Amino acid sequence: MKIAAAQISCALGNLEANLSKIRDFSSRAKDAGAELIVFPEMVDTGYSMPIIQKHAKAWADGAVPEVQTIAKALSIAIVSGVSEREGALIYNSQLVVDANGQVVAKYRKTHLVTAAPLDERGCFSPGNEFSSFTLAGLRLGLSICYDLRFPEMCRKLAIEHRANVLINSSAWPFLRVEHLRILALARAIENQSYLILANRVGTDDGVTFCGTSAIVDPYGSIVAAASVDREELIQAEISGDVINSVRNRMAAFAHRRMDLY
Repeated sequence: MKIAAAQISCALGNLEANLSKIRDFSSRAKDAGAELIVFPEMVDTGYSMPIIQKHAKAWADGAVPEVQTIAKALSIAIVSGVSEREGALIYNSQLVVDANGQVVAKYRKTHLVTAAPLDERGCFSPGNEFSSFTLAGLRLGLSICYDLRFPEMCRKLAIEHRANVLINSSAWPFLRVEHLRILALARAIENQSYLILANRVGTDDGVTFCGTSAIVDPYGSIVAAASVDREELIQAEISGDVINSVRNRMAAFAHRRMDLY
């Protein structure tokens, strides 16, 4: 299966402009033969807490129906970070729409950033469960940005959800670009899984994002990578045979000492 990751900037509070970019990159991915495209975090609003608080919508009224329309029209599955307002609460969420335009999975970010100026606690409520979905015989586990720092989350997706492709939609700041590279590789290697990272570029509210979107294979090799500062579409073939080969050669899951941890 060919999978794509869209490294984009966003227009703060401008849903139509951001949807236009989702449509354009999804079309490019489809033309390249991709069955799935992954977008970064909060692409409907941009990543600014005041803007999100003002523009976040219930899924029935915001970006979600438009993303469904795009996916169905192009016959491509889409994963995207979007806002989600539910009553008085706002969630930093991830949407999965299949090639028929149906919502097949959702995830609400469970680990909220606390470091200034990106303290999410005043804007978002945390989610309380993990999520995965099946596509083309593979199991794909969802995560958002800061979640990448928590190895327990990806391990639970790999063990309990049987995920062998880990997806991360991100708005990771330039200040910690080296952390992003290292963590992405580590999560792929330790779980013997593909990792698909779609990160932002551009600057929102004075915070510049570091790009470096990547597709990492289960051995930890980067099979597609983007720059630190340009909008780009990256893509690569992913294969269950590669996953099985890596796991059969080094049976790390079977060698865990569950009597000790």
